[in-house]
Amino acid sequence: MILDADNIEFNSAIKADVCIIGAGPAGITIARELIGTKFNVVLLESGGRVPDEKIQQLNKGKNIGLPYYELQEARSRAFGGTSHKWHIKLCDGHEGVRLRGLDKIDFEKRSWVPNSGWPFTKEELNYYYKRAHEIFKIGPYSYNVEDWEEIDSGEVFFKESNIIETTVFQFARKNIFYQEYSDEIEKAKNITTYLNSTVLNITANENTAKIKKVVVATSDKKEFIVKAGLFILATGGLENPRLLLLSNNVMKCGLGNQNGLVGRYFMEHPHLWSGIFSPSDLNRFNYDNLYRVHNSKGTPIMGKLALDEAVLRSEKLLNLTASLQYEPMVVMNEAVRSLKKVKQSFPSNLFSVDFNKHLKNVAQNFDSLTYGGLRQLMAGEKEKWYDHKKEYHGYKLNLMTEQVPEPDSRVILGSEKDRFGQRKIKLNWKLSPQDIDSIDRGLNIIKSEVYKYKLGKLYIAENKEEMKEGIHGGWHHMGTTRMHENPKQGVVDKNCKVHNVDNLFVAGSSVFPTGGYANPTLTILALALRLADYIKINM
Repeated sequence: MILDADNIEFNSAIKADVCIIGAGPAGITIARELIGTKFNVVLLESGGRVPDEKIQQLNKGKNIGLPYYELQEARSRAFGGTSHKWHIKLCDGHEGVRLRGLDKIDFEKRSWVPNSGWPFTKEELNYYYKRAHEIFKIGPYSYNVEDWEEIDSGEVFFKESNIIETTVFQFARKNIFYQEYSDEIEKAKNITTYLNSTVLNITANENTAKIKKVVVATSDKKEFIVKAGLFILATGGLENPRLLLLSNNVMKCGLGNQNGLVGRYFMEHPHLWSGIFSPSDLNRFNYDNLYRVHNSKGTPIMGKLALDEAVLRSEKLLNLTASLQYEPMVVMNEAVRSLKKVKQSFPSNLFSVDFNKHLKNVAQNFDSLTYGGLRQLMAGEKEKWYDHKKEYHGYKLNLMTEQVPEPDSRVILGSEKDRFGQRKIKLNWKLSPQDIDSIDRGLNIIKSEVYKYKLGKLYIAENKEEMKEGIHGGWHHMGTTRMHENPKQGVVDKNCKVHNVDNLFVAGSSVFPTGGYANPTLTILALALRLADYIKINM
């Protein structure tokens, strides 16, 4: 059943075998796996059925590192968690999430990637990836373009290249967790869900070897406790470390933080619009569907560009992928960037050494700049000069990349408090010079392949600083309770159990040692399924 904790009596004590904190995709998946088992399960969710602005304010914090989203906007407190924020437009008009597992190389300890290496290989997770596909109701566990449809040879970019490959992402609807699976959870006889239940503290015994209870507050600030034999923390990559750090009534530095690692190694997927690709054959837009979201065999998919594993090894690069955003001529031409440079020079009278080059680019491409400006002014009009057949003239590259696990990139507690008196977080997102160098080198490799196979022209950022300014995140919060067999290098072990605490586990992308380039969601579910199996067998 699903209950509103606001109706619970003050100071109530609830007992369970398993207490799951957080009803996002990870928490719901574990709860579903425990339906009909011997375990009596309590599932606690801070929010209600749908996101509410008042509850969202509990996510507030401060960014003290790289520019980032307002933290209350970067995740959602409600049954279904951040699945409420999945927003990719699908072919049927619904919104959904982009899905792909990590690559084999992402699990390896790589000599050129500091702090890399998972305590198991991808092969061990493949079984759970396949099961995660069933939960998302998507296609088969394959991301090779050849397994999806008959592709015209002219449709695949870099078909002859052994440097760049086209890989596939699949998409699932956003409402699976907060609509379809809420019905299952509500009907389950051995699962009780409490909405509007914000966990304030995870209380351990005197030697912190075992968790005794969690202290919970309702939306009207009534408190109650949940006692259980087993606790699973599944509140996301920012709230997982926050709650461990807040739970410091026994261990003053916070639960699991005896080695100062809770909150460290925060990772995102650096996103970057960088690269303007003008193909030599504009006719490809008449039949090119692969690199857009489209249905294949009943599943929405999309092709993206990636670097071959052998290239990542030889060049010692971080993993990287690029989607292709269809754009009109005005965006595609190098003259656009040159025009901006010329405009920037006049107010300050600071003319760069490249000023004459930029001025020449503007003059030589003035016709396309004029055409693009008129298109923007007259969009939707039926003027005869407005040629709808020339809607697209190329692509912008949208990069999503891996970053090095950096210990100083971290979540810490600030001095400001929320309405429950809990300290809010400060996020210090940092990138290393290696992250920027890897992106720059990856783009130049793609550029070389474009010219090698005479596919057109690729214009990329003139310098690394210009490129760095455009980097942003993707609401992918990883690494803050990282997995490692050595307690001095990780917060949880390979089974996601907090080191030196017998009955506390962590679910979600906060346990990722590295992040690859793929959206974390499919791997979150695979790890949740793996954890559920471990609990059913061993607890």
